[in-house]
Amino acid sequence: MTFSIVACDLKEQAWGVAVASKFPAVGAVVPWAQAQVGAVATQSFANTSFGPRGLELMRSGLPADEVLMRLLDNDPERELRQVGLVDAKGKAVSFTGAGCFDWAGGVTGKGYAIQGNILKSARVVPAIEKKFLSTKGDLATRLHAALLAADRAGGDRRGRQSAAIYVVKPQGGYGGCTDRWIDYRVDDHPDPVARLGELLEMHDLYFGKSPESERVTLKGKNLQRMQSILRELGYLKSAPTSLFDAPTQKAFTAFIGNENFEERADPSAGWVDRPVLKYILKKFEK
Repeated sequence: MTFSIVACDLKEQAWGVAVASKFPAVGAVVPWAQAQVGAVATQSFANTSFGPRGLELMRSGLPADEVLMRLLDNDPERELRQVGLVDAKGKAVSFTGAGCFDWAGGVTGKGYAIQGNILKSARVVPAIEKKFLSTKGDLATRLHAALLAADRAGGDRRGRQSAAIYVVKPQGGYGGCTDRWIDYRVDDHPDPVARLGELLEMHDLYFGKSPESERVTLKGKNLQRMQSILRELGYLKSAPTSLFDAPTQKAFTAFIGNENFEERADPSAGWVDRPVLKYILKKFEK
């Protein structure tokens, strides 16, 4: 009832899982990951203990293949399970029990494990692998591209309902306090994988980082347009001056805070990242 990819990028030091299913809130069940430890996808009558137990075993230093054997050992319903693991060194394994519903199966390669059950056809898993290997970008981008390719190749033969992506890397979380870099779920939607892509675009807009060359200093026409927006929205009370003066700085600071773009602008220095400026002008300019 699910298709997933578990993968890592050792250069990026990132581990993650992308998954979709005709099942509500699949992200609450399947994906598990910890930076510099590994990642696990547990599905098909999922034994959710495989997630925390798998990470604990990999954290102790056991490789993915041995962890898989330990997880399945003494599991009376092992032939109904489907599991994919990638460890800290990029070793990957996938298991599909004999009792999983057709089409069911998986494939592994260096740094990735792909698996699915109740799929439209045997073409779905190869579609994931091909797209993952050919896509450029960070791990989250590649995982979502692979998931979308599988979905468009037929995906779950029963239809669509939910999707999720979970990617970790050291200090990848907000403010660098946790490893949870990407954590988005679409729990019930007619086209969840596409919607997941929209959420990733939003994440990049709010939390992406542009090089200094992409910072736009607010002056000239850009400043005038920003002041008009601030005036229209009620942040700037005085008439625009075409100068980044104290009232403009105060108004811009309040606006950036309200729109949650603190990571992409510096009101004290009067600059904003170009992608964010483009978004603001498109959304608010009349």
